[in-house]
Amino acid sequence: MKPLKDYCAALVDKELMPTALKVAAVVGSILFLINHGNAAVQGKMTRDRWISGFLTYLIPYGVNIHGQYISRSRQR
Repeated sequence: MKPLKDYCAALVDKELMPTALKVAAVVGSILFLINHGNAAVQGKMTRDRWISGFLTYLIPYGVNIHGQYISRSRQR
């Protein structure tokens, strides 16, 4: 249970966030364009698509934080 609690704390760690936000912006934008670009341009974004679009940015953020968290924990 402690690793999960520590990972959740890492999600808002001010040292880890800048890199994760940059990765989420780049990777999330690429994935958003691939998955939702046509719908966004055509004005056909539904509520479900917006939720999916949000997750498109959230997942790379969480994955990057996880990588940084694991790297940091192995260095200790």
